[in-house]
Amino acid sequence: MDSATEANVGTLDVISDAICPWCWIGKRNLDAALDMLAEDGLHFKVRFRPFQLNPEMPPEGVDRREYRSAKFGSLEKSQELDRRVADAGRVAGLEFRHDLMARTPNTLEAHRLMRLAGADGLQREVAEAIFQAYFQEGADIGDPETLARLGAVVGLSAETLAAFNVGDAGRHEVLAEDEGYRQAGISGVPSFVLDRHLLFSGAMPPENIADGLRRAVAILRERAREAAAE
Repeated sequence: MDSATEANVGTLDVISDAICPWCWIGKRNLDAALDMLAEDGLHFKVRFRPFQLNPEMPPEGVDRREYRSAKFGSLEKSQELDRRVADAGRVAGLEFRHDLMARTPNTLEAHRLMRLAGADGLQREVAEAIFQAYFQEGADIGDPETLARLGAVVGLSAETLAAFNVGDAGRHEVLAEDEGYRQAGISGVPSFVLDRHLLFSGAMPPENIADGLRRAVAILRERAREAAAE
């Protein structure tokens, strides 16, 4: 396999939301899986794609405790779900600080920043920074100033940060992609799409993600060979 092939065996789209704890766990597991696959000479172009779990959330967000108590029927049920997430996070090497999360934010601005970060090749770094800010520090990731600060720390270019601060760059594209995934039948995140083929959804262990991607690459290569032979 030549270096050009190794550099791009496929485009892996990770459909996720910034307030989805399983998306952070899934990202960390994917990072580990990609390291495994790189040892096999399999390298992917990874893109983060938007999906809003709460598309009707007010721009300023809402009180998290009140929102989740209403959503899940009681505060106790909400806290039990948080404990399950925290347990799963520890397996992936993550610490969730639910006690610091005061608000459930609208994530449109977070998705907009992640989309614009693609121009700098820093989507994965921005995604990680946003996840960590919310789930470990309780930051308001619906606040544009908070997001701009995170982008600057990660190393986004002045041009990208300026485009984000204008307030509209990437907004139409994020909303269109979000709606497109809903129309395609995606309802849960994280979801992983290789070259426009939906592979699986959920925060699977790294080994499972790596095996799934290996099988998918083999299938897509076989299909390409069959098509070329026709």
